[in-house]
This record gives sequence, structure tokens and C-alpha cells, in this order.
Amino acid sequence: MTWFSTNWNIMFFPVYYSGHLATAQEKQSPMKKFRECSRIFGEDGLTLKLFLKRTAPFSILWTLTNYLYLLALKKLTATDVSALFCCNKAFVFLLSWIVLKDRFMGVRIVAAIMAITGIVMMAYADNFHTDSIVGVAFAVGSASTSALYKVLFKMFLGSANFGEAAHFVSTLGFFNLIFISFTPVILYFTKVEHWSSFAALPWGYLCGMAGLWLTFNILVNVGVVLTYPILISIGTVLSVPGNAAVDLLKQEVIFNVVRLAATIIICIGFLLMLLPEEWDEITLRFINSLKEKKNEEHVDDITDSSVHLRSRSRANGTVSIPLA
Repeated sequence: MTWFSTNWNIMFFPVYYSGHLATAQEKQSPMKKFRECSRIFGEDGLTLKLFLKRTAPFSILWTLTNYLYLLALKKLTATDVSALFCCNKAFVFLLSWIVLKDRFMGVRIVAAIMAITGIVMMAYADNFHTDSIVGVAFAVGSASTSALYKVLFKMFLGSANFGEAAHFVSTLGFFNLIFISFTPVILYFTKVEHWSSFAALPWGYLCGMAGLWLTFNILVNVGVVLTYPILISIGTVLSVPGNAAVDLLKQEVIFNVVRLAATIIICIGFLLMLLPEEWDEITLRFINSLKEKKNEEHVDDITDSSVHLRSRSRANGTVSIPLA
């Protein structure tokens, strides 16, 4: 499933180029646009050496992230897995702090601790049952490889625009088709995995899942370009209540207190990770602006009362000097 779905990433760049032809005033040829977007690999563009050097580690991490996520779904409900995957934000911060020397933020350390607490509570929710522990390990492993992917991308490739992201994801699809194809074969002959004849495979479900996976990757990159990254992150955490609603409707899960508390703690930690680096300064400025506004309103009230008092004093034929 992972290999088949990743192959669909090849269509990312053609979809992007179709959008370019439909919206751009100055249209470029496919090869010219391809070379322009290949600058994400360096000034020389995409060479065979860079294809192997830069694509291989990211392709392996991509495969591990999705493969471990699917393995976790065999052991846990979709709600638990999506909640545990939200921990990847905490892992990104820890790796960025250690590897990229990003700014230390106490609130994000608290969020990371909350994520770890939620992980332990999720395993405890089923009294540390073997399947539960294995499922939690798979989900946390998926979140970890996803975090490592993001940190390495920032370290070696930096930021990318929509075209460069489409080029890179399509390149991952080609690498997966050429070099990762032997992995499912090895798993089959070593009897780690088994599938029936190709005619009996549920191709409709497989194609539907792969299409949704591709759509997800396209929308994430489009969303970052057209809106704000924080909105995409909020969309990630909204998958938790969405999956919970589906699980409840299908009656596949009973939410006990520990599982519910673990999910809430992880989601709160995820939201804390979304706070900007200057969140404390922004908060202080906001509080000071509220105080200044309140003081101005207080001064206006005193001024109005003083004017009213003077007018009454003149009407009575006396002069009053207000203390204020």
C-alpha cells in the first residue's frame, strides 16, 4: 500500500504544470519549467548524483513514515493513531533545537513534555496490552521519521515554493518506483507480508487511498502558498475529532477516561507548538494596549463627569473646582 500510493506522487508535477498553464499569463514549456523548479537541488539543477544523494534519504524516511502509520492502524484505532501522530510537531522542535540550533522556547518544552505524557497515557489506556504498546510504538515511530524528514529538508534544501515542492515530491515518486520496488518483493518472499493474486486485490480501495493521499499532499503545499502554515497545522489536529466521530459512529472504540485525557493532552501540546517565537512579546503588547485603552476610557469618563459637575455648579450660581 505504501509503495503503490507513493508511486502516485509522480503525478504531482504534471498537476502543478497543468495549473500553471491554466493560470499563468506567461506560459513556459514543460522542460523550462522543470529546470526552473529543479533549482531546489542546487544551481546546477537535478543531476544523477544529486538525485541519488538528496532523494534517497528523503524517500526512505517518506516510506518509513507512511509504512509505520499503516502498521499502527492495524493495532490501534484511527483516532489514537492520528492523535499520536500529532506528536511529530514536538519532535520537530526538539530536533530543530538540537540540530538546527533554533531558539529555545520554554512553552514548547512544556508542549513536548505534554506529548510524551500523552504517549505514555495512550499506552496505559489498555493496561499496557501488547498490541497497544506495539501500536503506540509504530505511531510514535511514524511521527519521529516525519519530524526527521522535515528537519533534514530544512537543513539541506531550505524553503521551497509550490513548484519546487511539486518537483521534489514527483522526484520522490520516481525514486520509489525505481529503487524501492524491491522492498515489497522482499517482504513477500520472506513472508513478512502476504497478498493474494493481483486479480483479487481491492484495486478500487487502493486507487482511492492513493488518490486521496496525492490530493492531501497537493492541498498541503497549495495551502502553505495561498494561506498560512498555521492553518495547515490546525487542519492536522482537526483530524483527531474527525476520526473520533467516525470511530464512534462505527462503534469501533469506547473512549475511556485515560484515552480521552491522553488525546486532549496531546492536542493541547500540539496547539502550544503553533505559538510564534515572539508569543510572549505579542501577549505583553496586547495586554498593555488593553490597559492603555482602559486608562483612556477612564480619563474620558472623569473628564465628562468634571464637565457635568461644572455645568451644575454654574447653574446653581457657585463655582466648584474638581479635584481630578
